[in-house]
Amino acid sequence: MIQFLKRKRLFHRIKDPLVDFVRLEAFGGIVLMSFAVLALAIANSYMGEEFLAHWEKYFGLHFGDWKLSKTLVHWINDGLMAIFFFVVGLEIKREMLTGGLSSLKNASLPIFSAVGGMLIPALVYVYFNQTGAGAHGWGVPMATDIAFALGILILLGKQIPVSLKLLLTSIAIVDDIGAVIVIALFYTSEIDWMYLIYGGGIYALLWCLNLLKLRIIPVYIFLGIILWYVLLKSGVHATLAGILLALTIPARANREVFEFIKSGTSLLGQMEKIPATSSVAETDKHIQSSVETIEANCQEVISPLQRLEHSLHPWVAYLIVPLFAFSNAGVIIDHQLLGEVFEPISIGIILGLFLGKPLGIYLFALAGVRLGFARKPVDVYWSQILGIGFLGGIGFTMSFFVSQLAFTDPAVLSLAKFAVLIASTLSGLIGFLILKFFCQYPK
Repeated sequence: MIQFLKRKRLFHRIKDPLVDFVRLEAFGGIVLMSFAVLALAIANSYMGEEFLAHWEKYFGLHFGDWKLSKTLVHWINDGLMAIFFFVVGLEIKREMLTGGLSSLKNASLPIFSAVGGMLIPALVYVYFNQTGAGAHGWGVPMATDIAFALGILILLGKQIPVSLKLLLTSIAIVDDIGAVIVIALFYTSEIDWMYLIYGGGIYALLWCLNLLKLRIIPVYIFLGIILWYVLLKSGVHATLAGILLALTIPARANREVFEFIKSGTSLLGQMEKIPATSSVAETDKHIQSSVETIEANCQEVISPLQRLEHSLHPWVAYLIVPLFAFSNAGVIIDHQLLGEVFEPISIGIILGLFLGKPLGIYLFALAGVRLGFARKPVDVYWSQILGIGFLGGIGFTMSFFVSQLAFTDPAVLSLAKFAVLIASTLSGLIGFLILKFFCQYPK
């Protein structure tokens, strides 16, 4: 019986966080979509130029000779998005320890799919942009916006099995790992090695605290802020500090679940046995002592990683990412921009996301299963995998983010963003139609 309960608890530790994650990301996708449409509407109204200029205003901190000043859009992209990457890092670590990526058997299909979904779009883009102004933008069509993609899956309701939602989530998480590696290796400016050495020292200290089993979250956050600053000054993109910090956050609780249950049951039993003849003061004192112990046990049975992910995820899904979209999706769509849609940069991004993503995800998943390296969930159709492949072509947030790193020319950046919007819209529409009407074939 005990073994059964342990296996059941392990199953829910893997399944429940992912289901909660899917639900939160999906509704966050609806908020994200609303803010993106609003930004586009304002940018193309009579307030457009003032709206775009607002994000370029500078402000910062100044103490004596020390000064840190950035534009508002840079504070969002380099600062708030570091928190986004921090939560992404927490999700990656959780999935690798206890979730769908915790074993090669579970992770093989998402890994195959995600690799194909990154490699093929990049090759499609490079085919059209081997030289010229767009040569550095091959990372733009590699990304997947999980919030948008899951938002569309939620619209389909119970027609979509949970296993398909979890598969898309796992693919997107592997995709995020690839995006982080690409940003770190290929979208980094000139390196200031002294600051990078400082960052290495701070990161080593964070891991020492982890190995010493220190679970005081504010200490990690304080050192994480310093790590963000030194990476910002080093030339490595500062948002990577979020991922690096997340990997050092302790993922194990101080107390096992069964110990927690045993202790809580004992304390509740003691409270029931309080003599009826006890004074009110004695009763209150005993109850307060027991409740405080239970509260302390509650903190110890939940790992710092779980507490942080649970508390920060709503802020990221409903505030930070929508604010990023609101500040970055404002593209003025005029005759000049429409006339450049068939330029190599735009074509590379559109075809990379709209065709490269689904082909890469589907063909690599098929190859992995056929070769015996991966296993398809029994309740998932191949046509559904093609459908989520198209949903993987919704680049949006991450594609916008990489565009900011790849292109410095404002005109080229606007064209890249416009291409991402076109590709994401087409991908979302086709993915929805496939999953809605063409997924009733034998497995």
